[in-house]
Amino acid sequence: MREKEIESRLKREVERKGGLALKFTSPGIAGVPDRLVLFPGGRTFFVEIKSPGKKLRPLQVKRKKQLEALGFKVYVIDSLEAVEEFIQEVVK
Repeated sequence: MREKEIESRLKREVERKGGLALKFTSPGIAGVPDRLVLFPGGRTFFVEIKSPGKKLRPLQVKRKKQLEALGFKVYVIDSLEAVEEFIQEVVK
């Protein structure tokens, strides 16, 4: 399973549930999550996509902690099953 396949499934499932899964880049700040996921009602989540078994790099861990300290939920998704779990958790 490749990271791209997981990311495509995430994007598709989020859109099916009425949200957006925007590719997130921040010029000048490395290590930010791959996707900014937005759902109706102002619900915002950050998602880092990884290939199965891969871990966050130290800079990604730092960015995750920074975002969480600001009150945002940051998910690390490394499988199609994890995409489904994410959708079930965040879609009300």
